[in-house]
Formats: sequence, C-alpha cells, structure tokens
Amino acid sequence: MEQLELGMSKLQVVNILGSSYSIAQKEANATDTIEVISYRNVPFDEEFYLFRFKNNKLEKWHREFQPIYKEIKP
Repeated sequence: MEQLELGMSKLQVVNILGSSYSIAQKEANATDTIEVISYRNVPFDEEFYLFRFKNNKLEKWHREFQPIYKEIKP
C-alpha cells in the first residue's frame, strides 16, 4: 500500500497488488470513465480496499469492513 500514489494507472496498481481483484463499479459518461476495483486484505476476509480510477488514473482509495453477523442463540 505504501507504494501506491494517486495518479497511477490501473495497470501500475495491479502490478503492485496483483490480479486477484473484483470489479465493484464501472460507468462511463460523455467525458469520463469510472472504474472501482476491490481487493480483500488476506487473511482478514472482512477487510477490503476499494480503488477508484477516473479515466484510468487512481483518483482515491479507502478501506472498508464487511459487517460480521453473529447468530444469537436463546
């Protein structure tokens, strides 16, 4: 993560983090193409990072946590 910089291309990010990502969002309008890719933070399956690319340049990224639901037993 410390090697990443805003403005990098998607290929540069994938070369650093690897190709095991999911596409979380993709859209295009008259002027821009937006793509968001997601990486799980192995071995912490509930933690993942989202990377937003605008016109193939890394615009921002952030970490999120997937909620963990526990069954309540009577």
